[in-house]
Amino acid sequence: MDRIKKYSDFYAFYLTEHSNRTSRILHFVGTLLFFVLISYFIITNQYNYFWILPIVGYGFAWVGHFFFEKNKPATFQYPFWSLISDFKLFFELVVGKQKF
Repeated sequence: MDRIKKYSDFYAFYLTEHSNRTSRILHFVGTLLFFVLISYFIITNQYNYFWILPIVGYGFAWVGHFFFEKNKPATFQYPFWSLISDFKLFFELVVGKQKF
């Protein structure tokens, strides 16, 4: 596959890689926990626990990919765009622009 050059093209691809309902729920939960934990760590000045954030966020997402989507996470090839897209999908699910 040729490397994707525009973010809009990547996000369209990203959505096809996240079509399973259970996978989307797992992505949502992981991202929600990321936001809850980072907020808690900042409020309580526990910055030494930031290392757990990628484990929580990606842990849920990767279970969705490997067990439900049966595909390889885009994070491996497009780490920055994938992270942005995780957040974008999360907020689109919150406002109802995307469905679980």
